Amino acid sequence: MVSNRTGKSAVFGIGMTKDSFRNIGLIGRPDRASVVDTLNLLEQYLLQEGLTVIYDEGTATLMQREGLQVCSRALLGEVCDLVIVVGGDGSLLHAARALARYKTPVLGVNRGRLGFLTDISPDEVITKVASVLHGDYSIDYRFLLSLEVRSNGNPVGEALALNDVVLHAGKSVHMLEFELYIEGQFVYRQRSDGLIVATPTGSTAYALSGGGPIMHPKLDAIVLVPMHPHTLSSRPIVVDGDSEIKIRITETTLRPLVSPDGHTGISLNAGDWVYIKKHPFKLKLIHPPGYDFYAACRTKLGWGSNPIKGDE
Repeated sequence: MVSNRTGKSAVFGIGMTKDSFRNIGLIGRPDRASVVDTLNLLEQYLLQEGLTVIYDEGTATLMQREGLQVCSRALLGEVCDLVIVVGGDGSLLHAARALARYKTPVLGVNRGRLGFLTDISPDEVITKVASVLHGDYSIDYRFLLSLEVRSNGNPVGEALALNDVVLHAGKSVHMLEFELYIEGQFVYRQRSDGLIVATPTGSTAYALSGGGPIMHPKLDAIVLVPMHPHTLSSRPIVVDGDSEIKIRITETTLRPLVSPDGHTGISLNAGDWVYIKKHPFKLKLIHPPGYDFYAACRTKLGWGSNPIKGDE
């Protein structure tokens, strides 16, 4: 069910083919005025194309005008055939956790910094969106991680992450002590500032700054990156994407946290267990024509220039 700003309700059909995007959801980063300009441009173009535009509630408030079709973030994926996110990668991470279960395609317009996930620049937004609407795009499936915290055997918190799950000391600068298990096998007991558990999507985010490897998005793998371990021999570990990862917090006077995608963490006590595994639903990420992961790395990470013509 979708409501408009005048209080009326409307129901939109779902189940379109992959090339039939009729109901378009719009999500915008709330703290940037430039986002509104892009959203207005998109809305005008989409309406001219005879499509229905539906805003999530937070973005509708950002637009500050009446007459908009509005839906909650939780239900946007159910009523839309395509969702366009205008913002940075963080905005798309927010959207991914709500939309993945509906298998709704997501397209990102970059109004942030790096933009590994939101790969359309504002100056080409109409051209690229037009290509997508006419069926000229590629689909990239990205898996998420599900996080569960158990205390005395009872679940006390859960969350989803597209980039990473990070065990850390919160506001403290003290080291943590924890045990790591992969597929039920003991790996090590470690003292460090924490541990980053990242998907291939998250390998170019916090895990990269922690010294982890860059993983191609198509890899079915998870990387575990220790944060400043109190040893010279601890290195990142790459494991199968279907692995179950368990972390046990050992004796500590701290209140460490485990945080999904950099958001508010779940507090932990000594003896608590953190369970991390692949989420059953994947994000359906759409790329416009010309997308190239390695080109994105060259641009975003400052790699070397393009090859000289004629080189093979």
